[in-house]
Parts: sequence; structure tokens; C-alpha cells
Amino acid sequence: MRVVSCVELGAPEKLVLEERPDLSPLPGHVLVDVKACGVYFVDTLMVQGLYQIRPEPPFVPGGEVAGVVRAVGEGVESFQAGDEVIATPGMNGFAEQVLLPAERIIPKPAGLSFGQASGFYQAYCTAQFALDNRAALQPGETVLVLGAAGGVGLAAIDVAKQMGARVIAAASSEEKLAACRKQGADDVILYSEEDLKLRAKELSGGGVDVVYDPVGGDFSEPALRALAPRGRHLVIGFAGGEIPTVRWNLILLKQCQVVGVDWGGWGSRNRDENTALFDGLAQRVGSGELSPVPPTVYPFEQAAAALRDLMERRVVGKAALEVS
Repeated sequence: MRVVSCVELGAPEKLVLEERPDLSPLPGHVLVDVKACGVYFVDTLMVQGLYQIRPEPPFVPGGEVAGVVRAVGEGVESFQAGDEVIATPGMNGFAEQVLLPAERIIPKPAGLSFGQASGFYQAYCTAQFALDNRAALQPGETVLVLGAAGGVGLAAIDVAKQMGARVIAAASSEEKLAACRKQGADDVILYSEEDLKLRAKELSGGGVDVVYDPVGGDFSEPALRALAPRGRHLVIGFAGGEIPTVRWNLILLKQCQVVGVDWGGWGSRNRDENTALFDGLAQRVGSGELSPVPPTVYPFEQAAAALRDLMERRVVGKAALEVS
């Protein structure tokens, strides 16, 4: 099988395509032939040695894939050969095969392509957990989504609209704003030409109820200032590169909440609740209530190009590697 290996920390162009022996099933494990690999911004950080988890080379990046079960090990009864699944290796996903314990395998929601499925689990579970569990979003409330044209942002738009919220999407180009509108955003803000705080307040009639912030950097403070009293600022991540410094007097004066969102940590500690969360999302995909956007697809051997395009903000929505 082929894998994309990080043999040296640095630019994505340092990644190497390697041949390795095929995998064999182990007791309690599921062997999956990968059809598509989800490409996340975190992968760009990991290969550069900039992520909070810093594996030593050589390693294979890639945290989420979709594919078909080739074989199951002794004791596995929940899956069988031929099942279409999502697998969550955390690492080692940029490969033509993955071998994981059965609890790391999830049935692929009906109606999703392998490309869509390879970027569904993390993005949509994070959005659902953040907006429902952490923000307690209510119908009729207004959500400001930062970095709204990325895979995480488009998932947040989709989930927020399905929950009955009004969505204001902020992004960096007209092309990206068009994708946000297509996904259901009610209003949009162009970072490069509009004042984020003033425009968000104007569009929301005085202040937004929830900020969905996977970006950090220079946009976090104006978004915080755009909150209505008792609003909730959800800290999802820092794709902008910089961890912002929050002025605590703003939190006091607005009587707002700055809420950390660690879906991964919560999910690992609350497996039954996380399974129920995912099952609810899968049902809503099947019923047409949620509409994951098809990804920008790259051939498997062009993993470096996919990561480079993500780093330079050229990708609208999700990116995926297609395994032929």
C-alpha cells in the first residue's frame, strides 16, 4: 500500500510517497481500504511541527478517512467486509489502508460520497457539540461564523440553520462568501472591506448571540465586541495562526461568556453521548436536513498540493485526497 509520509518537519513539499506492506487484520480491529482522506488545517500544522501534538518524523498525517471494510479481526461483530465506513485514526490516515480498533470505526451516513464522508465526522460533530452543548443555541438567535467558507465554518452554518438560527458568515473573498450563501447564510461580511464589529452589529440589530470562532488572530476581539449582552463566544481553534489575547474588561462589561470547545476531549470521555450526537447528525443527513458540501478533491499523490492550498487559503470548503 502507499502512504504519504512526513520524513522531515517543514513545508508540505517535503512529504514523500512511500510503498509499505499491506496490513492484516488483528483481533478486535477492522481493516479498511481507504477511498478518501479528509485534509484538515491541523494536518498543515502537524507536518510543520507547529501543532500542540508534535510527533517525531517519520510519521503519516491524516486524522479522518472514509472507505470500505476489507476484513475484520476476531471478536468484531459490529462490522463486516463490504461495509462503507468512516475511520478516525487521529494519525496515519494518509494511507491506502488503515487498521483500527472497532470503536474507531463509524458507519458512513447514507447519501454521502466518500469524499464528503472523509470530512464529515470532525467538522459536523464539532459544530453540533459547540452550538448545542456549549452554546445552548436557541431558534431565532443570531450566530456569527468566522472563517465561514472553510470546512469547519460551512458545517457550522449548516448545523446552525438546521437548529433555527440566523447566520452571519464572515470570509475573506467574494467567492467564499458565495459558498456561504449557498450553504444557507442569511448575511455575509467581507473581512477585507468591512469592519467586522460594526457590520455584525448592524446586521444583527445591535449584537450577535453567538460567535463561532475557529480562526483566532486579529478577528477574535472585534467578534467579541460584536456580541450582545450575555452572548457566547465559542473558541473552536486558531486557524489564523495567532492565539488572541482577550481583554477581560470586555467580558465584564458585556456580561458575556467565552466558551472553550474541545469536542475531541469530550467525545473520548463521553463515548455514549458522542455516539448519540453522531447518530443524530447522520439521521439529519439522511433526511436532507443537513447538506455537507462536496470537497475539493486532489489525487492521493498530490497531498502536498492540498496542504499548500489550505495553508494559503485557496480552498473553499473541505479538501480530500482521492485514493484510486
